[in-house]
Amino acid sequence: MHPQVLRELADVIARPLLIIFERLWQLGEVPEDCKRANVTPIFKKGKEKDPGNYRPVNIPSFPGKVMEQIILENISKHMKDKKVTGNSQHGFTKGKSCLANLIVIYNEMTSSVDEMRGVDLLSSSLVRLLTLTASHNILIDKLTKYRLDK
Repeated sequence: MHPQVLRELADVIARPLLIIFERLWQLGEVPEDCKRANVTPIFKKGKEKDPGNYRPVNIPSFPGKVMEQIILENISKHMKDKKVTGNSQHGFTKGKSCLANLIVIYNEMTSSVDEMRGVDLLSSSLVRLLTLTASHNILIDKLTKYRLDK
């Protein structure tokens, strides 16, 4: 269904969709329509005729996008409640951004330099790690470790 139609019918279909998504969440199931997406090539830089200069962007179906948001909110709440992530976590965190992370790092580093303290910095990106070494078993082990396996 077209997103505009869903927006127009939001008041009518919100409750039934909530019931459906909650039931799917309890069952741990994802409907096929929610798994499908259109992959669109987006130009990065360089020569437009070179296919290597495009990156694939996943555009999920509208119900899939809604389901992704529900899952994200549940996982974020779980991670916060279990204190899995600290205040320094910026990626995939509501109200925080890469820019906010850089500002925090800059402030910490300049304060340390001003006070003549040593500085160590470790930064990681799980997304980058997954794109480089995407191992299903490693991901499953991590999800299990944080009790996200159910």
